[in-house]
Amino acid sequence: MYAHIRGTVEEVAHDRAVIEAAGVGYELFCSSTTLKQLTKGETDKLYTHFHLAQDVMALYGFKTTEERSMFRRLIAVTRVGPKLALAVLGALSISDIAAAILTENAAAFDRVPGMGRKTAARVLLELKEKVSADEMQVSGGAAPSAGRLDIRSEAVAALVSLGYDGVSAGRAVAAVADCEKVEDMIMAALRELARRG
Repeated sequence: MYAHIRGTVEEVAHDRAVIEAAGVGYELFCSSTTLKQLTKGETDKLYTHFHLAQDVMALYGFKTTEERSMFRRLIAVTRVGPKLALAVLGALSISDIAAAILTENAAAFDRVPGMGRKTAARVLLELKEKVSADEMQVSGGAAPSAGRLDIRSEAVAALVSLGYDGVSAGRAVAAVADCEKVEDMIMAALRELARRG
């Protein structure tokens, strides 16, 4: 219905923004990531998603088309509504979400308020084929191959079992270059975690 709205940011609240365009104030629900990038009184542009469900109409706004695309994929997952999808986008970057899905790292979603392990497992299962390796930022710039994703999955699982949280483990593994052996990737990721300290 609407592709994007450009106008003056009239209001920024904890879960929404109001943008005035051509004399109309549009209320857009946004992730905390998008809201942090808006400044009251400035002209800005948000990409939109119109959502209609059970007699409720709402407009959602996103700073990038990538964020909107991930939101649309998330709300297509069984039992993931717009509110939970925005919580995911507020807690994790697009790259973190893609890495978690591709490496089957359910622990990465632990920091998302309102999302349990069953829902996280459902996201991993239903989005596995809908997320590309290109969305995952890996050291060296090249997207990992399917074989390398298996090694990365094992490395993330090993780091989580050692007590690291899912997001930190996923980011450390994404920060290292491809390795031939999972042990080498774990060691490189541990060095990266130590460096970040």
